[in-house]
This record gives sequence, C-alpha cells and structure tokens, in this order.
Amino acid sequence: MTHGIEISAGARDALSGWLDHLRALDGAAENTIEAYRKDVVAFLAFLSVHHGRSHGRAALADVSLRDMRAWMAHERAGGLSARSLARALSAVKGFYRWLSDRDGFDASTVLSTRAPKFKAKLPRPVSSEAAAEMIATAGTQAPDGWVGARDAAVLTLLYGCGLRISEALGLRGADHPLPEVLRITGKGGKERIVPVLPAARQAVSAYVTLCPYPVNAQTPLFYGVRGKALSPRPVQKAMERARLQLGLPATATPHAMRHSFATHLLDAGGDLRAIQELLGHASLSTTQAYTAVDTARLMEVYDRAHPRAR
Repeated sequence: MTHGIEISAGARDALSGWLDHLRALDGAAENTIEAYRKDVVAFLAFLSVHHGRSHGRAALADVSLRDMRAWMAHERAGGLSARSLARALSAVKGFYRWLSDRDGFDASTVLSTRAPKFKAKLPRPVSSEAAAEMIATAGTQAPDGWVGARDAAVLTLLYGCGLRISEALGLRGADHPLPEVLRITGKGGKERIVPVLPAARQAVSAYVTLCPYPVNAQTPLFYGVRGKALSPRPVQKAMERARLQLGLPATATPHAMRHSFATHLLDAGGDLRAIQELLGHASLSTTQAYTAVDTARLMEVYDRAHPRAR
C-alpha cells in the first residue's frame, strides 16, 4: 500500500505468477526473487499513486512512455542511483515480457524504455579469504553433492589458474587428471601455458569421482545436471547464491575470481609481464586495468625492475 492506494489483486497475482515462473524454470535464487519483487512492487505502487487508482491486470497493458519517464524521474528524485534504477527497470521489463506473452499485448513501450547511463566498472577483486570462502560455500550449497563439487572445481580453476569461465568450461575429459601445466587457447586463438595448483587438481579429481556421467577423451570435463556440457549460467547462479550467503558485494562474480588471481599474484610480488602471460592478455595495459594497479604502483614495479632505473 502507498498513500492509501493498494496494488490491485490482479496485478499482485500477475507478479506472483512471474516470480513462480522464475523459481520453477530459471532457478533464480530466493534473494534475487525478493529483489525483483520489491522493484516491481515499487513500480506498481507508483503507477497507482500516479494515476490515483489501482491498476488491474488488464490496465498494465496501457502503460505509456510518459508513465515510464515519470516513474524513473520519481525514483531518481528519491535518491535511487542510476545503477539501481537500471536494475529496477530490468526487473520491470522482465515482468512485462512475461506478462505480455501470456496476456497477448504489445509491451514495446516498456521494453524500449532506455536505462539511465552509468559508468560500467570492471569487476573488483575479492580478498583471498573471501575467494576461499566463496569456493567452499559453492561446494556445499548445491542439493546434489556432485554439483557442489563441480561448482567448487570450476571456481578453483578461475581463482587458482586465472582462467576465463569459457576456458574452464571448455576443458575436455581428456584433460583429466589435470597436468601440472595446462595449454589454454584463449581469445583470438592465442595459446598460453598456465600452471595448475595442486588444489585445482584435487578439486577436479573430487568432482570427477562424484560425477554421474562418463568423463573420458570424447566428453566434456564439466557436465550440467541433464548430462550435457556445462554452460556458464549455473556457475554464475552458484556464485550468486554463495555471494549472498557470505554478504559479499554484487561485484563478486566468476570473472572477479580471475581478477583476484591476478591481483593477489601482483600483491605477492609477481611481475606484471608474467601475469599478463598467465592471463592471456594481448597488452600490458589490459593487465594493469584488470588488476586495479594504479600508476604509482606501475612506476614502482618499473623502477625496481628496469636496468636503467637502478
């Protein structure tokens, strides 16, 4: 309820139907479901106040571009950041996409509404303690033990070897047991050699032991629950659940584990050029950005390492 105007039962039923769909088919985490619910409820409440009446399910099809702009202006005036408003708009669009499919109306007005611009940030690295907790949590939260072992193995490869998620999921059964060094083909077909930590070899072996599907030279190394090659989304969802459980920020994504690998190597005295090779970056400037190295730190490495600086 907002200012005495309730959201209609029809609108609430529609919202419940969409959230049930997300739970059943998309496997969205409950915290994510709740965030979507709050965003859409706030939108529906605004429409009720804006028009001075509650909106039934049928009336939701009549939302205009002016309504969308008024809602966004209201949210920004209330202190909502551009990034948070973009997230809320994404939730509203998801709801309208689902509702328009079922009720047969044109939702292009809502779906074409542009999100506010904000500066995209590179994923921030997590601390070494948080990375270890993330891997451990992902390994224990899955309902099936082999799935938890799989998720932990993939995240260990991202953090322990600096692999991209596509590179980890591209490994084949023939790569097991993992050798001490892996030959990885990255972006642009560029090959690199990556050392494999004992912890990564152990995590993959633990997963293979529990995996109900065959792992051999003709198969993928990592499987999804239906016996097909694992896609990135289940790993992203596992990390999202672990992140929420541990209270880590939204920047703690699978790709941030790779960034953490680079940052922690640098913090331990690793050479930027060597880290560039391990990550498979084409230029040193990319490595500098990904490892959150500022100019002063870069000059410190230069002064220490360059023969003419001594």
